[in-house]
Amino acid sequence: MKAMILAAGKGERMRPLTLDTPKPLLEAGGKSLIAHHLERLAAAGFTNLVINHAWLGEKIESALGSGQQYGVNITWSREGEPLETAGGIIKALPLLSDDCFLCVNSDIWTDYPFSNLPPVDGQDLLARLVLVNNPPQHPEGDFVLDQGLVREPRAGERAYTYSGIAVYHPALFAGVIPGKQSIVPLLKAAMARGQVGGEIYTGQWFDIGTPERLAALDALLQQ
Repeated sequence: MKAMILAAGKGERMRPLTLDTPKPLLEAGGKSLIAHHLERLAAAGFTNLVINHAWLGEKIESALGSGQQYGVNITWSREGEPLETAGGIIKALPLLSDDCFLCVNSDIWTDYPFSNLPPVDGQDLLARLVLVNNPPQHPEGDFVLDQGLVREPRAGERAYTYSGIAVYHPALFAGVIPGKQSIVPLLKAAMARGQVGGEIYTGQWFDIGTPERLAALDALLQQ
């Protein structure tokens, strides 16, 4: 299975840190956020990676190169202007395979064991999401896990937060017109058809959305 790291966001909530440094290259624990992913992906056996970029993307390419220093091979998907999640993935599909692929947001940190994610077949399941307990900044959560399937919550149900870790099948994007767009509507439509599986992960996971959260992660990793 190939893996894709989504690294094209402008990191506007992280300013001023991201005025001159792309968000994936911000450091915690002595290394960049994206370097943490590369090391964990390589350790889990993911050696062929696709990384998209837009804002200050040349700096990401310069820092990571071919990925050889991390034991991986990187193919770059250059966007110019950020295409959001679905748009970025659709542009990168020719660089991936016809089979399912792991996808992870570059602006999270986690100890999730990537090798645990099973594939999806593109028929019964188009995606498999990793859900986590709701962080303080997102107490309402996103989705419910119901007998192995992910769906939108009903009134009064406890929802979990989407972690930014998933396995997608190219069939999820079949017929979608390329361009700037979120993956959320595609996932919700697939959920309504019972085609999105999932799991709940209770290990370490951090959404690095603000300078304060980055500083907190850095302090944790420096211990």
